[in-house]
Amino acid sequence: MMEVRTMRHPFRVLCAALIAVALGGLLGGCSGGDTSQAQADPGPQGSGVNLAAVPQSAYPLPNANEAACFLNQVSFGANDAEMAKARQYGYSAILEDQFFMPNPGTHEGYINTVSATDLGDQHVMYTFWREAATGQDQLKRRAAFALSQIFVISLQDANLQNFRRGVASYMDMLARNAFGNYRQLLQDVTLHPMMGLYLSHLRNRKEDPALNRVPDQNYAREVMQLFSIGLYRLNPDGTLALDGNGQPVETYGPNDIVGLSRVFTGFSWAGCSSTSTSCFNGSGTQSPNREVMPMQPFPQFHSTSEKSFLGTTLPANTTPDPVGDLNRALDVIAAHPNVGPFIGRQLIQRLVTSNPSPQYVGRVAQAFNTGRYQSGAYVAGTGQRGDLKATIAAILLDSEARTPPAGDPGKTREPILKLAHWMRAFNARSASGSFLVGTTDDPAISLSQSPMRSPTVFNFYRPGYVPPNTAIAAAGLVAPELQIVNEVSVVGYSNFMRSIVQNGAGSNTPRDVQPDYAAEMAVAHDANLLIDRVSLMLTCGKMSAATRNLIVTAVNSIPYPGSNATTARLNRARLAVFFTLSSPDYLVQK
Repeated sequence: MMEVRTMRHPFRVLCAALIAVALGGLLGGCSGGDTSQAQADPGPQGSGVNLAAVPQSAYPLPNANEAACFLNQVSFGANDAEMAKARQYGYSAILEDQFFMPNPGTHEGYINTVSATDLGDQHVMYTFWREAATGQDQLKRRAAFALSQIFVISLQDANLQNFRRGVASYMDMLARNAFGNYRQLLQDVTLHPMMGLYLSHLRNRKEDPALNRVPDQNYAREVMQLFSIGLYRLNPDGTLALDGNGQPVETYGPNDIVGLSRVFTGFSWAGCSSTSTSCFNGSGTQSPNREVMPMQPFPQFHSTSEKSFLGTTLPANTTPDPVGDLNRALDVIAAHPNVGPFIGRQLIQRLVTSNPSPQYVGRVAQAFNTGRYQSGAYVAGTGQRGDLKATIAAILLDSEARTPPAGDPGKTREPILKLAHWMRAFNARSASGSFLVGTTDDPAISLSQSPMRSPTVFNFYRPGYVPPNTAIAAAGLVAPELQIVNEVSVVGYSNFMRSIVQNGAGSNTPRDVQPDYAAEMAVAHDANLLIDRVSLMLTCGKMSAATRNLIVTAVNSIPYPGSNATTARLNRARLAVFFTLSSPDYLVQK
């Protein structure tokens, strides 16, 4: 319970202090008018999978709380429809449904509808929130968001600020690969021009001793450190492999970076002549689609020198072979024994818990390595190493995911997931159909986080971040998301969520994205029934007695029926939702 204990005091004080603010702010300006919202066309429904025929996993059919917990990991947040489906058909049916769910729209497709003169970062945000809130392919979107925090590019980088369409296509590329194979994902990431711009291997030239020029080493370093094997050798369960002196063993050194940097030479914008120097440099006549097309090879700029890295040597040759060298290098990286536990542990952290046991990591790494995972009669995967469908199934159906062990501190919910969860739990809809929620970076007035706007290649937070001078540190645990939590962001988040709970989210007047609290209002006459409902939707029924008593007291302070029963129900519902969103029971996902 380390994270809860660390955060409990400030949030208990905050909740108590906010009672008066909430009663004034949430109730002010409330009306008893119609709370229904314009509904966007949801498009075609369902994957076509016969859910009743999907083999059952090792788990019995879940109850409501268990279904909600599962869906909070599988999607951007549980809602009534998906909970009912999970309870009727079970976990494996939900996974199979999601694995085969069609993708009716793309982020790039939305960006293509926006005038180039009007296009800004906010449009990338709009398409992210639209799909997070309403997309049918929730697991694919959630997995792609997790991958975007491992294979990082960012609109905050000056090199990408004029390529929003390219960033949207990068998001689509991650989604396409979310249930595919890691080796293909690694290749698509490597050759995407947005990654080429971000980590500077687009237009990377071979060495030239006469000019004292060497290839750029940025991508060669990060593809090993962040995208595949990490800094130190790992055991199959993700624990550090130690040398005879009990010290960690480095996975690569400076010479590996030098050798690999030569592999990543001779690639640049696609869509024009591969023998053209001006095309390689990005000048002259360029394809209008170059920012969404995989980079193409330009052999004359590719190194023909020997390339040694990770125990492998590609011999020098007289004819440049950029594609062949790239394929051989990525094969070596993808086959490294570190990849399964290194990538698997980070995906567990993004979806389930910050501190998975070595046994949990080992089981997920085994699914990655074998390309197959089985739970009960249900089997996922192709049997090929690096199968991400098998890996994700292993993460979500593991015993530690379904029944967290005693003492598991869970994971702090990151800000983006909190807002997306609110949208889904309360069936938020966009009047414009575009979910006009722009950047939400500012910690003082917003969320401290916007999708695809990480401050560095190391994401918004490091997977191994340990908050100093805390019980978490004393227990030897990590809490990645707490790296972006501070006194300013705590108050900023609470004020932001108080505002959207009452007024909706996004731009325009009234605000574009509005929730539907009809289900909560239906039981708002009874504070206990209301808290049951809100606790199910937001904490999957894990609200503590202390938090529950505090919120019940606050709800009962709003007279019912008062002068207007509808207004009282709405005010009570809003208050219960806001207080739950601000509680430690919600802020830490269990």
